Amino acid sequence: MDISMKDGRMRIHHLGIAVESLKKAVAAFETILGRAPDSTEEVEDQKVRVAVFRLGESRIELLEPTSPESPVGRFLSKRGPGIHHLTLAVDDLQGTLGNLEGRGVRLIDQTPRVGAGGKAIAFLHPSSTAGILIELLQEGEEGQGSDRCELECK
Repeated sequence: MDISMKDGRMRIHHLGIAVESLKKAVAAFETILGRAPDSTEEVEDQKVRVAVFRLGESRIELLEPTSPESPVGRFLSKRGPGIHHLTLAVDDLQGTLGNLEGRGVRLIDQTPRVGAGGKAIAFLHPSSTAGILIELLQEGEEGQGSDRCELECK
């Protein structure tokens, strides 16, 4: 099973960037991009506030931790601000997770969970991905959680 999209191409969905201050980071990106973020939200499960800037088919997500004990909070304390993760869109998240695990890829999430925008997501462990935290995202209509996530996400 290939983890690519139905059209044969996988795509970068977004880059997650850990920031210490969402207000300061948003101001910097507003200056660079010449516009306000497309959306902002708090993802309680992941203990982050998120500001999203859409750039064509991809986006930049600025991530501010709401707790120093959150994954983004721990990342910031160890490494400082910067790229936290790369997100790749897939058509069948649960199937992709099973396929990757079968090929020996270490998973952080065995089953999908709800991420920003209500999307089904799961993370791959950096020990299996050349040190890069990779998030997989169930592709679907923008702003809509997938039916699979609503049924299967923790």
